[in-house]
Amino acid sequence: MKTTENLRSILSKIDDPRRDLTRLHNLNDILLIGIIAVICSADTWNEIEQYALEKEEFLRSFLELPNGIPSHDTFNRVFSAIDSKQFESCFIEWVKTFANLADKEIIAIDGKTIRGAKSKGKKSPIHMVSAWADTNNVVLGQVKVSEKSNEITAIPKLLEVLLLKGCIVTIDAMGCQTEIASKIIEQEADYILAVKENQKHLYENIKDEFRFGKEIEVITSQEIDHGRIETRTCSVITNFKFIEQTNKWKNLTSIVQIESKKRV
Repeated sequence: MKTTENLRSILSKIDDPRRDLTRLHNLNDILLIGIIAVICSADTWNEIEQYALEKEEFLRSFLELPNGIPSHDTFNRVFSAIDSKQFESCFIEWVKTFANLADKEIIAIDGKTIRGAKSKGKKSPIHMVSAWADTNNVVLGQVKVSEKSNEITAIPKLLEVLLLKGCIVTIDAMGCQTEIASKIIEQEADYILAVKENQKHLYENIKDEFRFGKEIEVITSQEIDHGRIETRTCSVITNFKFIEQTNKWKNLTSIVQIESKKRV
């Protein structure tokens, strides 16, 4: 019940867009029912209403419900009218209250395309940029973007609403930007960013580091799985010679190369 009380308190920060004369139900009641119903697998406004009707006795134990259970149309209208950014910010704040991030926990930020999404009858893939807490097995936050290329602008927005102190943030090559690295450091976290050939100059400099570097720490491991032997070699450089203007990469301390070879 403490988790519910936390959520009620946080959701009270959301502005009610309705006029006083049209308020038959408390905004907090509507939002709480919607969130709880969706967590319990409700996918439509009708299913949210049906869930609330079936669980009315339970819901009344912590909700006011002065005029009974709201209709599916009410859920639709209210959720469509509230400030989506306000709601997103409050929801992420609530997730933080029970996602006790461990020191050095891995926070993986990645973009995924939701296939099958349509807009006005035409296919319109939706791209979501998510932050996943590895130890907690929970999504800490998401930002929707119209195209995969927009992930670069979405990642800083997502970082702004996350509590990352003491964590390690990993991002694929799309997020390998000096501004993103700086924002992570400002959050008192560390970063691991992937580099690919889309950043040709940086990529070539890193290749030169491993080609000519003399102070390289190498660790090799083997794993046998499904009749195959996979050998992984991890090489680490902490003394840079070819990475120009390292000061742009805030708190950059190591460059890591992973090589994987498989044989039957």
